[in-house]
Amino acid sequence: MVLEGSPEAVSSHSLDLRRACPQNGRFYPSAGDSILLTKKPVKYGELIVLGYNGCLPNGDKGRHRSRLALYKRPKANGVKPDVIHHISTPLMSKALSDRGQHSISYTLSRSHSVIVEYTQDSETDMFQIGRSTESMIDFVVTDTTPGTNSSVDGQSAQSTISRFACRVICERNPPYTARIYAAGFDASRNIFLGERAAKWRTPDGLMDGLTTNGVLVMHPNGGFSEDSTPGVWREISVCGNVYALRDSRSAQQRGKLVELESNVLQDGSLIDLCGATLLWRTSEGLLRTPTLQQLEVLRQEINAARPQCPVGFSTLAFPSLAQRGVVEKQQPWVYVNCGHVHGFHNWGFRKEKGSLERECPMCRRLGPYVPLWLGCEAGLYLDAGRPTHAFCPCGHVCSAKTVQYWSQIPLPHGTHAFHAACPFCGTWLTGQQGFVRLIFQGPLD
Repeated sequence: MVLEGSPEAVSSHSLDLRRACPQNGRFYPSAGDSILLTKKPVKYGELIVLGYNGCLPNGDKGRHRSRLALYKRPKANGVKPDVIHHISTPLMSKALSDRGQHSISYTLSRSHSVIVEYTQDSETDMFQIGRSTESMIDFVVTDTTPGTNSSVDGQSAQSTISRFACRVICERNPPYTARIYAAGFDASRNIFLGERAAKWRTPDGLMDGLTTNGVLVMHPNGGFSEDSTPGVWREISVCGNVYALRDSRSAQQRGKLVELESNVLQDGSLIDLCGATLLWRTSEGLLRTPTLQQLEVLRQEINAARPQCPVGFSTLAFPSLAQRGVVEKQQPWVYVNCGHVHGFHNWGFRKEKGSLERECPMCRRLGPYVPLWLGCEAGLYLDAGRPTHAFCPCGHVCSAKTVQYWSQIPLPHGTHAFHAACPFCGTWLTGQQGFVRLIFQGPLD
């Protein structure tokens, strides 16, 4: 083992490790920090889990929630690389036995490990994300089942999300840059990459690696706005480098290094943890998105126009944003293949198609017939436009720009599959476009 201070020890100055990785902490400040919160805290941004439409099915509780805001901590908890040790014995190193010392261990063989020790960084805050409910995880994320608007209990079901999946490092000074890194520090403040993990020595003599199922990131082109277009999915390494995707999520052969791209999170960046996908919104970007109050005004404007069922002539009304999961009597329904909006009715079944498809009485087109729900997660909207379109086949309603953007994004699924999905519920999109323009009967049209 090489000890710190020996001729073989390597300092961060000589190997320039300053830009690599960080530590743990809790998002919620302690009671002793409450005085500091009387001043408006600096907000770095928010992480939003796709597929929940504003709230977990059983409610947001503590660190297990559908959305988490990251604020500047009263005291910096970031760490940065400091010293590299080469260990040739199976004995535990001082770095791993010292619970107060953060470290990353790369096991190259049974008799050879490389351990990178970390030291405190007063210029950064770290937030950790993963399936574990231990206190060092700031944002507890469990697997999302597409189309069910529900999460899978990570303790009772086989999960593909790592217990310590990734960490977000935010600079404490303007412009408050946020960076994403694969893997998080455990209760012993360690990150351990075993023999089977993809890892390698970099050209400058450092170590880097990938987690088992990987952390994928997609940065949008043009920011997160009306003119945005989807970017390309990349994989982020333990030290924050950017790579092309592996052949499959758990393949040991890494993709090609993408030197011109970085791990800096942009407004609208997507983070996929192999079981759940998160959207990063900057504090500046959130100022341009509609608020829940604005969405409520749009809902009331639609209802004030008194749209009617073209067959039953009953007045239709979208339920309140707080009403979820229970279909109301006046709720509008849509034939997703044509967009004609009706009230609920029991006719139109085609025996040869079973109960999943019905015939629209207006245009005779066959297709699914589903209730319409307004998208309640404001952070997923690209603009504050009128809710004129719905995702197919789930029926979540939002603006035209929003459906057009999300319908173009192939979200990772499984080890190497990609599907466009509704961001509000996670249902895989169907049809040629994945969405439909709503056709109301009455003043709205």
